[in-house]
Amino acid sequence: MTPTPPAPARYPIALIGAGALGLSFAARLARTTRVALVARDAAAAALRAGVRVGDAHFMPEAWAPEAAPQAQWVIVLVKAGDTAEAARTAARMQPQGVLSLQNGLTEPVLRAHCALPLTAQGITTAGAFRDDSGVTPSGDGEVLMPPGFEGLAVLLAQAGFDARVVDDIVPARLAKLLVNVAINPLAALFRVRNGELLAPPYRIWLDALVAEAWPVLHAQGLTLDEAAAHARVCAVAEATGANRASMLQDVLAGRRTELEAITGVLIAFARREGMAVPTHEAVHRLLGLLEARPR
Repeated sequence: MTPTPPAPARYPIALIGAGALGLSFAARLARTTRVALVARDAAAAALRAGVRVGDAHFMPEAWAPEAAPQAQWVIVLVKAGDTAEAARTAARMQPQGVLSLQNGLTEPVLRAHCALPLTAQGITTAGAFRDDSGVTPSGDGEVLMPPGFEGLAVLLAQAGFDARVVDDIVPARLAKLLVNVAINPLAALFRVRNGELLAPPYRIWLDALVAEAWPVLHAQGLTLDEAAAHARVCAVAEATGANRASMLQDVLAGRRTELEAITGVLIAFARREGMAVPTHEAVHRLLGLLEARPR
């Protein structure tokens, strides 16, 4: 096992979450700056021996949560159910700012457990999946963040990310939620890659989920019109055609999915607005039953 190099007084950037996307981000950022990768205890120890990311062997500077070093910026990339713990870890690292790039809408939980003034949720459309051979990035995507994170945007841009600050992050968050509620649960239920959802027999489900989600998210501040909403989801499915959606990866690995942070959030919005989303409710029920099966 390779020991972790001596930590600098303060890392320029740290990532909490050593899943496929966290490792993909860390490997890319490490080309231009030092990066701390905060993983679960056992995972941190194992990762110090290295892992394949893309075509290269990456040896992260991995840390367990209780030993997490200080960092100027912290990016949270854990599963939605682990947000509270990650937020507490981030606060102990004494950063200038904490940015979530998670699926779903996790900012309320993040803020409840991290009292730092600059704590917010941005979005990324980048993807990655992991199998026994390592991590495969699947599309560069973009990284959007609210005002205050200009310094983090610079670090990400230096590493080649399409990263920028936007004045109003809410429509972008809702657009990502739209994509997630359409693609993620279907890919998990049918166990297919994203691109396969564009063809029969899955396309009718995809279209139904978008048609139901659009008026609900439009009422929350989504700025896409209905035609643009359908086009956005189809474009993402095509651009990430070879990708295994995060819910599919979780189902295949026997892990808890982010069903409540994605489909559950949409259903809650719909109930608040008095709107019907029967297809989403059916998908939610089916995936819930799948998760409840004995492992």
